Amino acid sequence: MSSATVGVGDDDFVTGEAVALDLPPASIGSRILSGFLDYLIVWVMTFTLVSAGTALSQQLDDALIAATVLVCFLVAWLVYPVTIETLTRGRSLGKMAAGLRTVRDDAGPITFRHAFARGLLGVVEVYLFWGIPAVIASILSSKGKRLGDMLAGTYVVRDRVTAQLPPPVPMPPQLAGWAMNADITQLPDDLAMAVRTFLPAAPTMTPRSRDEMGRKLLAEMTLYVSPPPPPGNHPEYVLAAILADRRRRDTVRLARDTALRQRLTAPDRMS
Repeated sequence: MSSATVGVGDDDFVTGEAVALDLPPASIGSRILSGFLDYLIVWVMTFTLVSAGTALSQQLDDALIAATVLVCFLVAWLVYPVTIETLTRGRSLGKMAAGLRTVRDDAGPITFRHAFARGLLGVVEVYLFWGIPAVIASILSSKGKRLGDMLAGTYVVRDRVTAQLPPPVPMPPQLAGWAMNADITQLPDDLAMAVRTFLPAAPTMTPRSRDEMGRKLLAEMTLYVSPPPPPGNHPEYVLAAILADRRRRDTVRLARDTALRQRLTAPDRMS
């Protein structure tokens, strides 16, 4: 195993396949710092949007003014946090300042679904109740999770942490074609983590336990995979094929997102 720095750029390779990392969660102090910074930013944005919205809608009736104010709060409290965490793959402005990042429970990068779940519950636990439920939940959670993290299946880590990366699970050649065309998008992160933990440990298990565990995990995985794997393959080969292609898909998606951001942020050479 080689050592790698999990952070901007390097963490692109810590995808759903590399679920055995169990990155150490960020400290409560750093979480509170980043949360406080984000809290201030959101409230400044809220005040600015509400002030501008009410100024522009002075000629409207009370109902339209109330609707305008509601939209301003929605943009500042939900749309903005979800958008920035989706585009940065888990980093808000407060997290950038504190050197933190939100990741999935399997240490992979978050998607819109995770950011939306965190943001939706964050409206209640962070902004409506002044962050008190979030702090209490983080203290009680072993991974420092607030309620939004528990709902989304995420947690917050230091943006740069040195970890020992296990070698990627190899793709069994006879299953490469099937895995590439199979639908594995519904595969839960916690199940992928269980499989990724099992495969390296399988040689150290007793034959009976290894066989039982492999068949059990395969039975669970096939509930989320379509079409089913070709018959006659060893369960561990099928599990390895699913994880290997999941990692390939994550790598392709991250590369595509990076290329898109580079095109969108590239300077205008004609100017």
